[in-house]
Amino acid sequence: MKTLILGLGNPILSDDSVGFHVVQALVGRFDEQEVTVMESDLGGLSLLDLLLGYDRVIIVDSIQTVKGKIGQIYRLKPEDFVIPRHTGSPHDVSLIATLELGKRLGLEMPKEIVIFAIEVQDVINFGEKCTPEVEQVIPKVVAMVASELKGGEKPRTEE
Repeated sequence: MKTLILGLGNPILSDDSVGFHVVQALVGRFDEQEVTVMESDLGGLSLLDLLLGYDRVIIVDSIQTVKGKIGQIYRLKPEDFVIPRHTGSPHDVSLIATLELGKRLGLEMPKEIVIFAIEVQDVINFGEKCTPEVEQVIPKVVAMVASELKGGEKPRTEE
């Protein structure tokens, strides 16, 4: 099964770089014929090109929720999100809307998509390091992604 592990975010905006840090720790750990490990600061429709041609995609990204605890890890599927039917701009299309559009256009989308989202605190200040609470969970997320690849336990969230 051809798999993409994709770390999303902005590498210079503190906690928004958590996806980059996780995938950097995974580089070289898997058979490169079967698993591609990649980072990207792309968003919206630009992500479609990265996802095509893979059977499975594991995305690692930051998230901010209303009641989330900093450092909490969520294991999500696209269907766990509410899909907005309209957007104010084609430049502001969410990941979930992008995935749905790819399906509706008949593109060869991955059959399985898993999202590891880490609850973050600071996504506006410049910095190449994550805040301590987020930094602390990076090894745990790395282990969860590795377990996902091996078909291990799949907890919905982890604190």
